[in-house]
Amino acid sequence: MGNLMLLANTQPTASTGQLIAAALIGLAILLVLIIGVKLHAMLSILIAACVIGVIAGMDVQTIIDSVGEGIGSTLKSIALLVGLGSMFGAVLEISGGAQRIASTLVKWFGEKKAAWALGITGLIIAMPVFFDAGLIILIPLALALAKSTKRSVLYYAIPLLAGLAVGHAFIPPTPGPILVASLLGVDLSYVIVVGLLCGTVAMILAGPVFGSFVGSKIFVPIPSNVAEMPEYEESKLPSFWAVVGIIFIPLVLIIAKTIANLLIPDSSIMPVLTFLGEPFVALTIATITAMIILGIRHGYSREELEKVMTKSLEPTGMILLVTACGGVLKYMLQSSGLGEVIGNLVSSGGLPMVVVAFIIAVLVRISVGSATVAMTMAAGIVAAIPGISELSPMYLACCTAAIAGGSTVCSHFNDSGFWLVKSLLQIDEKTTLKSWTIMETIVGASGFVVALIISFFV
Repeated sequence: MGNLMLLANTQPTASTGQLIAAALIGLAILLVLIIGVKLHAMLSILIAACVIGVIAGMDVQTIIDSVGEGIGSTLKSIALLVGLGSMFGAVLEISGGAQRIASTLVKWFGEKKAAWALGITGLIIAMPVFFDAGLIILIPLALALAKSTKRSVLYYAIPLLAGLAVGHAFIPPTPGPILVASLLGVDLSYVIVVGLLCGTVAMILAGPVFGSFVGSKIFVPIPSNVAEMPEYEESKLPSFWAVVGIIFIPLVLIIAKTIANLLIPDSSIMPVLTFLGEPFVALTIATITAMIILGIRHGYSREELEKVMTKSLEPTGMILLVTACGGVLKYMLQSSGLGEVIGNLVSSGGLPMVVVAFIIAVLVRISVGSATVAMTMAAGIVAAIPGISELSPMYLACCTAAIAGGSTVCSHFNDSGFWLVKSLLQIDEKTTLKSWTIMETIVGASGFVVALIISFFV
């Protein structure tokens, strides 16, 4: 708090024109570094943030303090969650839990409605498992269904991709909404509730509905070779309800804390629910439960689990560092006075904050490609606007969903997900644009519209 007061009291007295120039030049440098120079997003955001500070007239010490405060405050709130979420997802992956959910839902829904089963599977699995891993694990099931029904691969792949995209963007404990919620200062329980509402609508429209349409318009044959996945014996897979129950442990505990705080705040059980509903505690409980039920009880030794979980932490370094630099951007904007300028522009434009958040995320997403960078940049900018902390938790959760939606739309050539889908389905760029890109845009746009509607009532 002391550092925050220091930053607030050392804001430069730069003119509005100088501050706007600083923002535009900083953004231009960011785009050049990421798109042209191909510099890593972490370094690009950090350099751009420092350039903004220098042009805005900030003194050296204030720039240094902003960097330190941004990294420290951001990592302390999300580092544990991202790490625990990665380990949780790794145990689910090796146990065959994803295959159990997919195969069970397909049996329940039947072949005619298997696309719905794949969409729901993708949504559930993407919450604890990274998008890329979930796609590689589950895509053979979509291909097998396409082969048996002689339908276009897109008929089943698009619903699966939509579910994965929704779970990845809208619903904690996946890293994206966690980092946005952290920067905006909103409790994860509100983000989960709003994310589930937005995500369900987005999954239905972009998944089974659009998948059926594009699958009937574009026939994509089974790829000649696909990414291999481990073969699982049906009898050795964990039970469906065990997997679903474990996945929903953190969601239920986090939401229960908020509901109890609203309904029975003075109850003697409230301290217990508060502790169990703390996100890192809830995720720790879920991870340990998964280790025991999905790991040890299914033949994995403690040493094997330790290796799997350690390896799962490798990709989290990039996520955490990019996110931390987003925190640097937030504090740099606040300290320079740019946040206040942006706030005044937003106020004069008369647009709701949810719409502003979505537009910022869309612009970064289209320019840079990375959904993580788009979320980080948009959240940092929105969080720097004065008065943001005075908004209600539900409204901030709607802003979080709007940023998630804006960071999902218009995936094209500068997005790694575009090329992953193209290579796995073995389709050309034009077909990928007509299927994957439109699907992503429907996910983001429909999720945003639901968030906007909710924001009118909170």
